Amino acid sequence: MTELSETYVCVPSTERGQGILISGDPKSNSILYCNGRSVIIRYLDRPLEVSIYGEHAYPTTVARYSPNGEWIASADVSGTVKIWGVHNDHVLKNEFRVLSGRIDDLQWSPDCQRIVASGDGKGKSFVRAFMWDSGSNVGEFDGHSKRVLSCAFKPTRPFRIVTCGEDFLVNFYEGPPFKFKLSHRDHSNFVNCVRFAPDGSKFITVSSDKKGIMYDGKTGEKIGELSSENDHKGTIYAVSWSPDGKQVLTVSADKTAKIWEISEDGNGEVKKTLACPGSGGVDDMLVGCLWQNDHLVTVSLGGTINLFSASDTDKTPLSLSGHTKSVSSLAVLQSNPKVILSSSYDGVIVRWIQGIGYSGKLQRKESTQIKCFIAIEEEIVSSAFDNKVSRIPLLGDQCGEAASIDVGSQPKDLNFVLHCPELVLISTDSGVVLLRGSEVVSTVNLGFSVTAATISPDGSEAIVGAQDGKLHVYSIKGDTLTEETVLEKHRGAVSVIRYSPDASMFASGDLNREAVVWDCVSREVKLKNMLYHTARINCLAWSPDNTKVATGSLDTCVIIYEVDKPASSRITIKGAHLGGVYGVAFTDESSLVSSGEDACVRVWRLIPQ
Repeated sequence: MTELSETYVCVPSTERGQGILISGDPKSNSILYCNGRSVIIRYLDRPLEVSIYGEHAYPTTVARYSPNGEWIASADVSGTVKIWGVHNDHVLKNEFRVLSGRIDDLQWSPDCQRIVASGDGKGKSFVRAFMWDSGSNVGEFDGHSKRVLSCAFKPTRPFRIVTCGEDFLVNFYEGPPFKFKLSHRDHSNFVNCVRFAPDGSKFITVSSDKKGIMYDGKTGEKIGELSSENDHKGTIYAVSWSPDGKQVLTVSADKTAKIWEISEDGNGEVKKTLACPGSGGVDDMLVGCLWQNDHLVTVSLGGTINLFSASDTDKTPLSLSGHTKSVSSLAVLQSNPKVILSSSYDGVIVRWIQGIGYSGKLQRKESTQIKCFIAIEEEIVSSAFDNKVSRIPLLGDQCGEAASIDVGSQPKDLNFVLHCPELVLISTDSGVVLLRGSEVVSTVNLGFSVTAATISPDGSEAIVGAQDGKLHVYSIKGDTLTEETVLEKHRGAVSVIRYSPDASMFASGDLNREAVVWDCVSREVKLKNMLYHTARINCLAWSPDNTKVATGSLDTCVIIYEVDKPASSRITIKGAHLGGVYGVAFTDESSLVSSGEDACVRVWRLIPQ
């Protein structure tokens, strides 16, 4: 048996030059955001508690709670809206194809009966309002000629809908059934976000022209604007009202968030400017915000979520971060197994601490992409999509000066010699390279297509997996490799090989979904019939006590085998990661960490049977 003990969740997907519209539920104090095909529910009071909905077939763009907090409507790039329950395994209530292109924003009516969605109509309508239970139209939305970036539903009767978009227009509709009433062209650039005040008396629009304009909620007439004193110096991407409707929070590409005091006549003055912590690079541009209860939430282009306290804005914000892209490698530090390092191909390395969660990103001097990544006590070794291998010293939370070594061809797999970490075995397309420190001591062309390799903890033996499924065992003396034997069992190309910590066994997995455990001395198969995945095996790990092997596969499952029991008594974690599992590692005998395509890292507890 296994239970999910922690999820280190991904952060919102962001795109340069575009805001993201996050939302939340004040009752449960949770926020909703999208990453890939997942919609994430994250509780602000309990950062490690997360719920994920992954039923969309296309990348998701926006999600909203219904006003009663029972349902969530989420939309994706294909124009589909799904309505599903917050509780009971997110049961699907309805699904509608609303627009012919990407949906950028959606809102519920205050009585939970109607939903309005806006986005890119690919030549057809850019906005649609429909009944939540039947999907039937409630009105005609003319007046836009380009993508509609945001829409808002007046939270009080009489109902109104406001839309704004890339044609610089703000359109006002009355209903239901909704029909066009009037249009404003007060902005001189894309209008990124529109939001009604909680009491419905006014609404505000913010734009790429760095302005915010206030309108009357009932008639749609312009009544005021945000002051140009202390204003934003860049595009304003999003706006959110305070619960009492007297203040708004805005975020901008100038890397600041501002709190504005809104007077009765509809004009706004800056009350406080919030500077988010960060290095001041492009990734610190702010693209999303939400004012919920006492939390001011801002989201940066790099995906970092900062939580400020509304009652004490001078307090240092709590930063929550993680990966935005698929997590391809995991490493657990031997000296402190509670510390987990994970890397994604976009070059981000995140450090997590079991029981605490996010503990900072490792800042490297050059942020190249990462293909392979291994870590040991004080060092990280990584390779990108060129011929170079980098050895980076680890100094606490920071990385030292990297030594870059050209190994002649693109590395496929990296392995430390456990008892002598300066020795690294690198597999390339046609052979292996031995690295001592930052020096290439030998390059061996093996004469066959290499797909995986590993080296024993004492550095005396190497095993190389081939495209034809054979395992070639080599003894290493000095810098030379001598072939000892060839093992045949796999029916597909070998994808991963790993020694057990005591070097008495090794395990291998292949693209034909089979794993095998071998005895190192007799070279016999120790555990066979490990054929329970339905797709290729991507990763494999041994428990510290040498009794268990865990395999992760493209079929989204993690399977844990006990070496002394038949393979049929396995433990399967189904759907561990949407899109496939790319990394597994044990932190101790009963805890397993996994990572995958969904950009999340999860910790599982094994419960003895």
